Amino acid sequence: MLEHTSADTQAAAAAAATLHLRITIVGATVDVLRDVPFHEAHVGMVADRMGITTAELRQHFPSWDGLVLAAVDRWNGARLEEVAHEVGDGPTVDLLRAIVASNAEDPALMRLLVALLSVAGNPEHPMSTYLRSRYQLFFSQIRRGLEHDIAVGRAPHTMEPRRGAEQLIALYEGLQLQAMLRPDLDLVPAFDRAVARLERGWMERYEPQAAQRFSQWSDGGSWEI
Repeated sequence: MLEHTSADTQAAAAAAATLHLRITIVGATVDVLRDVPFHEAHVGMVADRMGITTAELRQHFPSWDGLVLAAVDRWNGARLEEVAHEVGDGPTVDLLRAIVASNAEDPALMRLLVALLSVAGNPEHPMSTYLRSRYQLFFSQIRRGLEHDIAVGRAPHTMEPRRGAEQLIALYEGLQLQAMLRPDLDLVPAFDRAVARLERGWMERYEPQAAQRFSQWSDGGSWEI
């Protein structure tokens, strides 16, 4: 009986040690991706940072793509938990704003997420299916959030949640891409200005012929956006 207990204890200790090592490897990968552009990073950098051989690392993560995905889930997941806790049951727009602010404070993560959007857009890439599924989950989260906002009266019923989610995410992604390429762009205030205009539009019913109405505007007044 004692022999079995000892064997079970040793097996549990070995499993715990393996789990700890894998967690440490993922953490080291996050550090590498924070310091090195995604297209330049590779498994050897993680192994060097860990002080182990590439062969030893591959015993736990045979695929570099799989290790990258684990790192992104760790890094981005922890960030999203903090943001969600901060916003609580607030409006969906506040959630997106908090994510934008978080990205502005952690530009390395923002650059990585933008790089992975390009990867996801290539159906032939091994990571594409997983990344697309995560993107769909994010879109669904924003759409459901807007549905809830309408239900509790903090978003207008004239806004269609699916379209609202498309527009909010377009602002979020488009402005952060601009911020990466235009050092003069202050990301959070730019998002606030764009969302203020967007929310004003949500209060009107969508009209496909709106462009004709806009073309009839007078030349007077301010065009400041």
